[in-house]
Amino acid sequence: MSRLPSGHCAYGPFPIVLCLVCMLIASQAEGAKRADMAESYSTTVVPFMKSYCMDCHSGDTAEAELDLEKFRSWEEVTTTGRKKWSSVLDMLVTGSMPPKDYDQPGGDELQGVLKWVQEALSTVDCDGPVNPGRETIRRLNRIEYENTIRDLVGIEYKATDSFPADDVGYGFDNIGDVLSTSPLLFEKFYEAADDIASRAIITDKSQLIPKNELPLAKFKLKHGSASGRQLAFPSNNTGSYELEVEPGMYTVAIYAHASQSGDEPAKLGVRLGDKEKRTFAVSNESPNKQPMELKVRMPRGKLPLEVAFLNDHYDPSNPNPNRRDRNLFINRIELRGPDTNLDSRYPESHKKILFVSPGEKGLDEKQAAQQVIARFASRAFRRPVTKGEMERLMILYEMAKADGLNYEGSIREVVVGVMCSPHFLFKVEEMPEGSEGTQPLSDYQLATRLSYFLWSTMPDEELLQQAWKGTLRQNLDGQVVRMLADPKAKQLTENFAGQWLEMRKLEIVQPDRHRFGSFNHQLAADMRTETEMFFQSIIDEDRSVLDLLGADYTFLNQRLAEHYGIGGVKGDEFRRVTLRDGRRGGILTQASVLTVTSNPTRTSPVKRGKWILDNVLGTPPPEAPADVPTLESQKKLTGSLREQMKQHRENAACASCHARMDPIGFALENYDAIGKWRTKDEGFAIDASGEMPGGRKFAGADGLKKLLMEDKKDDFVHNLISKATTYALGRGVEYYDECAIQAVKIEMENSDYRFSSMIKAIVHSEPFQKRGG
Repeated sequence: MSRLPSGHCAYGPFPIVLCLVCMLIASQAEGAKRADMAESYSTTVVPFMKSYCMDCHSGDTAEAELDLEKFRSWEEVTTTGRKKWSSVLDMLVTGSMPPKDYDQPGGDELQGVLKWVQEALSTVDCDGPVNPGRETIRRLNRIEYENTIRDLVGIEYKATDSFPADDVGYGFDNIGDVLSTSPLLFEKFYEAADDIASRAIITDKSQLIPKNELPLAKFKLKHGSASGRQLAFPSNNTGSYELEVEPGMYTVAIYAHASQSGDEPAKLGVRLGDKEKRTFAVSNESPNKQPMELKVRMPRGKLPLEVAFLNDHYDPSNPNPNRRDRNLFINRIELRGPDTNLDSRYPESHKKILFVSPGEKGLDEKQAAQQVIARFASRAFRRPVTKGEMERLMILYEMAKADGLNYEGSIREVVVGVMCSPHFLFKVEEMPEGSEGTQPLSDYQLATRLSYFLWSTMPDEELLQQAWKGTLRQNLDGQVVRMLADPKAKQLTENFAGQWLEMRKLEIVQPDRHRFGSFNHQLAADMRTETEMFFQSIIDEDRSVLDLLGADYTFLNQRLAEHYGIGGVKGDEFRRVTLRDGRRGGILTQASVLTVTSNPTRTSPVKRGKWILDNVLGTPPPEAPADVPTLESQKKLTGSLREQMKQHRENAACASCHARMDPIGFALENYDAIGKWRTKDEGFAIDASGEMPGGRKFAGADGLKKLLMEDKKDDFVHNLISKATTYALGRGVEYYDECAIQAVKIEMENSDYRFSSMIKAIVHSEPFQKRGG
């Protein structure tokens, strides 16, 4: 995909002459626009700043270190001054500046300046050199770590139980700037690597012998009955259990303790069938980790196991009350065996790592270790291991051997070291030695970006093969299609959509139990499932992203269907349901969104309106001034919620933002704080009508969806691309990314806004393909 030039002429089969004419017209139009912006800055903006701002914000003593005199041209506003002028815009929009006791600009005067600043900040030169941005080196977040361990080693590991929560930036938990590290976290990484390697690699064949804990509750006692937790023998007694075994050598391991009395310890008798019999002295008075073991070769079939307390003793005259009664307690019994066919019992994780052994293919032990280590390290580092790295890893292997570890144990030590390496824990993107400025990513780096974007895990074998051959870029579209069709693409739904739509908040929201008694953890889980299955259908069916707003279907089970008042859905299983009216359809009317944008006791038109402005349209209002009271704190407000909001908006500092948020939020007032349909709120009839600042009127959720899809479609698509780009790059979108975003948008327009067209265009974009110097 080519970069977006002025006039968009690089797209489509235009004849060369027509394209040249198009470019000439676009260039002339761009030049005229720049001249207008420069003139307006001189004739409108600068006089405004001199009249209302520069008394405090100029010179060496400028308040808040904001010296507006430094900006002598409008180009400086759009380059070095973007952050400061964004703050200026926020202050003007909220009415925080000029201060209330200073002269205030007129309405038309203010609006003229606001319009200019907004347009200036949205202006970017797409004809100049491309700035792809520079990512902060990103470590794996907890979810990426779990998935990577699964695919690298072959075992499940719950990083969420072991590592501290990841910080969030720009709405996502994979942002390099906020994924902090600490000595404690590195200690956790080592502990995790040690645990994972121990579980994955068998260093002693005895570990392969099956272990089965016998159910104590099913032992039959000669006197009394057994409980599930232990076999307690307050007097001489026998318990029996019938074993059913395959032929081979077995070990019966019994964990027991006893209360003591008299001159000898408690005695435990163990018998297997009619042949094997043994007596153990149980001297420990509390449970310990060392069992008593009986080794026996068993034939195939059924065999009774008996355990007995043999020497009960009671001495009521003993002055020590703890030594008057001898009792026996069996805490656990394990049957270990048989010891046959152990080579077939190696777990997949072991075979995945130690894919070759000494003696195979004529390899000696060191040669086999070199192959195993090189393969594992290359997969862990997501690129070929270097000669220097290999030398250091082999030194670690030799040191482990020198310490007396066997082949498998020494490999295990190296595996721990690899999983503690920054090249595993971080997505390292080293540039070629001596390179400067913007550079394309290597194929391996591109494969890593792609796999963590779509799958939240390491590249699979096919991606690594494409990278090795140097053919990944030319086959990128095909790989995107393949990856989106893979079950691992559900991670894109869970981690991208789950955070973009704030679904994770369903785990912590707590609607008032008295007002919303039907809400519980199961219903919250159903709400999340609906939204995830809905988003996944957009991916799987490669639907238009506009269906996120206006689809006529969703996914329901009986519980959620009843919550919505929709009949004909039975059972706990979710299924696709066609929606027959405008009450439901798209993310805005799903209970998940409606619940996370409400207060515990009532709906919040402000929260819902702000959520749509921010998460759907990408035009968030600035934060409310600190001195503006919240609606809840204004006890004198009366009437319906709409009437109270109207009174609240009489504060001039609130009016401009609420004019944008409130109409949107009120359109969803037919849905209560957990997303159920209603027509009244505390006795007042719901008024779900609204009017946007531009004069467009609408009513209810259906009217709002039509407005968004007709008047605000470009804003929605632009915002979705921005959110997806942020997630893909692991950094916030900057002004210089606007050219790439617009290019993606054009590709989507040419493809009916299909989901795959957005993903393909993003991974072809220069910010995704390159790295700044």
